[in-house]
Formats: sequence, C-alpha cells, structure tokens
Amino acid sequence: MTFRRSALSSPFRAHDNEGMAEYRQSAHAVFDLKYHLIWCTKYRYKILRGRVAERARDLIRQICEAREVVIVRGSVSADHIHLLLAAPPVLSPAKLAQYIKGRSSRHLQAEFPELRKRYWGQHMWARGYFCATVGAVDEATIKAYIESQKWDEDDQGFKITAPAEP
Repeated sequence: MTFRRSALSSPFRAHDNEGMAEYRQSAHAVFDLKYHLIWCTKYRYKILRGRVAERARDLIRQICEAREVVIVRGSVSADHIHLLLAAPPVLSPAKLAQYIKGRSSRHLQAEFPELRKRYWGQHMWARGYFCATVGAVDEATIKAYIESQKWDEDDQGFKITAPAEP
C-alpha cells in the first residue's frame, strides 16, 4: 500500500502533546526548533518605513511560508528586523537567514527604485545577523521583548515599528 501526499499538503504537521510544547513532525522527525533572528539594513539606514516596511513584511511571510517556516512573532523597525521563527530541522539558521535576506533584498530593490539607487551594490542588508535558539532565553522573554518594541498596529503578530514618514 502506498501513500501519496498532495502537492498542496505540508510535509510538516503540528502535533499537540496535551498541554506541552506544540511539536511539528515530518516523515522521520518530531521537532520544535525556534530561532530568534535579527538583522539590520546596510549602514543602518532607516529605510523600512511605510510601503517599503509593509512589502518587506509581506515578502518575509511569503519566503517563510514557502520553506515551511512559521513566524511566531516579528517586528519590522526602521533599520532592522526581529523574528521569532519555528523552522524544520532541514533548514540551518544560516540557510534560513540567507534565504530571507537574499530574496527580500532582491524583491524590494526590484520594486522600489529608490532602494536600488541607495544600495547600488545590490546589498540592502548588512552582512551579518544575530541568531539564538529559544532555550538560552525562554520563548516568553523573547516574545515580551519583541512586543515591547514601539508600534501602532498589530497584524498577526508581525508588526511594523517604524513611522510611515521620518
């Protein structure tokens, strides 16, 4: 007997362990991997405002969804991005940062000519990033830290903290 997975079904299913952590599972693994990821714009330019910030948030959502990554919390500030992500074990934190930063940079520069002009070398994000697993600092502390960032609106736990205009 063979089982087929439809093209639209996710290989990672959520598994609730009766009040304990919500685990996800694939064909051969059960996991709960969460990463606190932060990166900055190149030169710390405050470019993530208004339409650019909204589009950055949407692109990050799309990139994460395509890789089966769940955004637990997120924040787009004027010059940096905070994310608390739940990722499958096939994605290393380095690859995760590479996918999100690379794709979002290319798309944002293609859609906003003012960014292409400012970042003429095609690098919109600073080279490095911060990543910590949830465990060294518990998830509640990270959520509270992200929630404490200033913002006006709430959009499914992923907010824009920068004002629309400088």
